[in-house]
Amino acid sequence: MFNIKPEQKRQMLEQVKIFFYEERAEEIGEIAAERFLEFMMEELGPHFYNLGLEEAKNIVEEKITNLDEDILALERPTK
Repeated sequence: MFNIKPEQKRQMLEQVKIFFYEERAEEIGEIAAERFLEFMMEELGPHFYNLGLEEAKNIVEEKITNLDEDILALERPTK
């Protein structure tokens, strides 16, 4: 589903372990951290992905509106 570089995945797994330790006072191993990360990516990832797409769409639409306004400002009156 996601193409994550090994170094990024290692950092993410470490963050999961830290989260569980700080928030729940639980020490989890590599396998548990990986399963949790996979769950988050599979179940919640698509929601964040779609939010990102929506935000990108809104930004592009805003840029197009600004471009249309800029082009209209360049028009010269005709007789």
